[in-house]
Amino acid sequence: MIYLTYADQPSGVYSSQVVDVCNFLNESHNAQIRLVSFISLHNFSHNRQKIKREMPSAIVLPMLPRMTSFGFNTLMLFFVLLFLNQRSVIARNVLAARIALRLKSILKLKVCFDGRGAIAAEWNEYQVVPLQEWKNSIHTWEKSVVLNADFRIAVSEELVKYWNERYGYSENKHVVIPCTLNTSFRPEILKQEEIENARKKMKFNADDIILVYSGSTAGWQSFDLLQGFLQKIINNNKNIKVLFLSEKDKNVDQLKTEFPDKIFQTFVKHSEVSGILKSCDIGILIREKSVTNQVASPTKFAEYLSAGLPVIISEGIGDYTSFVKQNDCGWVLDESPLQMNRLNISERNRLLQLVNDHFTKKSHNASYTNLIQLMT
Repeated sequence: MIYLTYADQPSGVYSSQVVDVCNFLNESHNAQIRLVSFISLHNFSHNRQKIKREMPSAIVLPMLPRMTSFGFNTLMLFFVLLFLNQRSVIARNVLAARIALRLKSILKLKVCFDGRGAIAAEWNEYQVVPLQEWKNSIHTWEKSVVLNADFRIAVSEELVKYWNERYGYSENKHVVIPCTLNTSFRPEILKQEEIENARKKMKFNADDIILVYSGSTAGWQSFDLLQGFLQKIINNNKNIKVLFLSEKDKNVDQLKTEFPDKIFQTFVKHSEVSGILKSCDIGILIREKSVTNQVASPTKFAEYLSAGLPVIISEGIGDYTSFVKQNDCGWVLDESPLQMNRLNISERNRLLQLVNDHFTKKSHNASYTNLIQLMT
C-alpha cells in the first residue's frame, strides 16, 4: 500500500498528519505503507531532504510541469506503482486522489480518498490558487474523487455531511478521523509546579491571564474577526495578555503597536510548542463563517486541550463547536459568557484526558483497522 501526497510541502502538519500516520499504521497495524510524495520544483532538493530525514523510505518526486498538469505526473505514478508492485493507494486530498483514480481501471487499484476539507470551497473562498480555470475545475475534481473512490477518510462529520449535500454521496464507505496529535504525545498528568515553572520561563506574572493563538495567520484564520475580539477583551480586562505562537506577521505587529505590553509573539520549533502552551490559560480558535471552516479539523484544537487549556471557539467550526458544548471544555463566542480566569489543576487534567480519548491516533484505532482491512 502507498500513501500518496501531491502538492503538500513538508511542515509541522505534514509531519503529524502524514509521516506520523504512516509510521503509526506500519508499527501498530503492520500496514507496510510506503510514502510517495509529489512536491513542487521550487526548493525541491531542500524539501525532499526534509521529508527523507523524517521518513527515509519515502519516494519524493517533482510535480511536472505544474500542479494541475496531471498527465506526466500520472505517468510517473504509474511506473512507481509498477516498480513497488502496489495496488492500494491512500491519497491525501483531491489532487492526489485524482491522479490515483486516473490509474484505477488500468492497474485495478483500490483508492482511498483522504479528505482533508472542502477543497473546492477553500480554493474559491480564500484565493488559495491563482488561476480561475483551476477554481472552475476543482468542483468537478472533488465530486469525482468523492463519488469514485473505494473508501474515504473524512476529518469531520461535517465534511461527510458536505459530501452528502454537495455531491450526492450516500454510501457508508468512510471513517471519520480528525487531525490527531503526534504519537510522541504522552498524556502525563499536569502538575501545578510544572505550569508555574513554564510561566516563569515565559516571564508571565501570577495574575496574568494568558490567551494563546497557535498556528498560521492565513486568510481562513479570519484575523480581522480575531483582532476585533482581542481589542475588546484587552480593553475590558487589565489582566489579559495574548501570546501569538506564529511567524512574524504585519497584523500581529499592528496589535503589538496598539497594545505593546499586552501582545507577545514568538515562533518556535513544533517540538517546543507543548511546553509553551502549558504556561498559558486559554486557547483561541476564532474563525469566520465559511464552508472551509464549517468542515475543518484544526490541529490546534487538540494541541490546546493537550496542555489543559479551555478553548474560545467560534460557532460552526467543524465538529469542534459542538464538542466544546458537550464536553464543557471552553466557550462558544457570542453564545456563552466568557470566563476569563485560570482553571485549577484538576480541570486542566480533565481536559487533557479528553485529548487522550478523542484526539490521539490510538483513540481511532478501530477506524484505522477498518481502513486497512478494506484496502488490503
